[in-house]
Amino acid sequence: MCELAGQVAGCDAARPPETAPLSCVLVGGREAQVSFLLTLSTMAAKRLADLPGATDRRIDALVTLLAENATIVVSGAKIAKEIGVTRQQVWRWVEKLRALGVRVKGHPRTGYHIERVPDILAPQLLTHRLQGTPFARRICHFFKAESTNTVAMHLGEAGEPHGTIVLAEEQTAGRGRAGRSWISEKSAGIYCSVLLRPPIAAVHAPVLTLVAGLAARDAVAEDLDTVPDIRWPNDLLASGKKLGGILTEMHAEPDRVHYAVIGLGINVNQSKMPEPLAAIATSLRIETGRSHSRLELLIRLLRHLDRYYNQFLAEGAAPILRRFAQVSSYFKGKRVRITTAVETFTGTTAGLDSTGVLRVVRDDGRGTESVFSGDVAEAS
Repeated sequence: MCELAGQVAGCDAARPPETAPLSCVLVGGREAQVSFLLTLSTMAAKRLADLPGATDRRIDALVTLLAENATIVVSGAKIAKEIGVTRQQVWRWVEKLRALGVRVKGHPRTGYHIERVPDILAPQLLTHRLQGTPFARRICHFFKAESTNTVAMHLGEAGEPHGTIVLAEEQTAGRGRAGRSWISEKSAGIYCSVLLRPPIAAVHAPVLTLVAGLAARDAVAEDLDTVPDIRWPNDLLASGKKLGGILTEMHAEPDRVHYAVIGLGINVNQSKMPEPLAAIATSLRIETGRSHSRLELLIRLLRHLDRYYNQFLAEGAAPILRRFAQVSSYFKGKRVRITTAVETFTGTTAGLDSTGVLRVVRDDGRGTESVFSGDVAEAS
């Protein structure tokens, strides 16, 4: 779902994108500004309206209206005005919301109220909570998508701006590292991809995964009774089991990254994990015995991501690596088994180099290995 300067599209955008020069907005006074914004809105709407399956703006508005007035009955006239439909069409849109699993009760001649506030990551609920970050501008939401990373990569290629977010309540073809699938139970986890346009060379791109890992770790730490861990390069752990993962993809040349997409998957409210994952994966609910607000967790996650990302751009990789060393048991001195495309070996971790690559002292006496990619597991 999307909205740009009040215009309809498949995504929520509260202001002109960063790429719009301010001088163009202001030249010629208010009339020129309005004309420019309408042109910009039309262009953005055309691009984003083509997203198959994106949530309709009116569904977003209806969810937000009912959620923010959960204790009262909202009249049909108010709903019609807020979501931009006729009074006669309100029932049809309420039915669409019910078909998505939201429990809405109708009251004859008075209106509607929501029986239970849904834990839906509605863009309008997120936008005002993310003000001051680039993530408040474009939030594209799907009730069902194949893969948020796939959508975000397409948006990156289409020229969408830094900070664009793609969210799904459910993924049918979620992806992890090395082509693995990511199981995405409906409205139980966070399935989020963030489009970034970092002014860095490709050699420094691995640090982006560490930035995302630190953000996810700090976000879930507030909900856990135990201390979460990070397993290089992209696994978030709780009680030694996988709680979340990160998939970073990009379009780059050696001297620059055109755009990068960071996919973040966190298990939140799954009551149990499917076999055979139960032995190796967990969720916040399994760990704590209670449900958690995905909305609040996502807001914390994106605010931490903004903070670490800005620190990386301002100060380089050094503070990110220092923080990783503080919170990851895999940074140094961990006995590990490394599986790459060409071999499997064991050794002891010896920190990260300046670009975020893992260094491992091999058990076979062949020195210290720089691990650029591969699976890392704790060795006995």
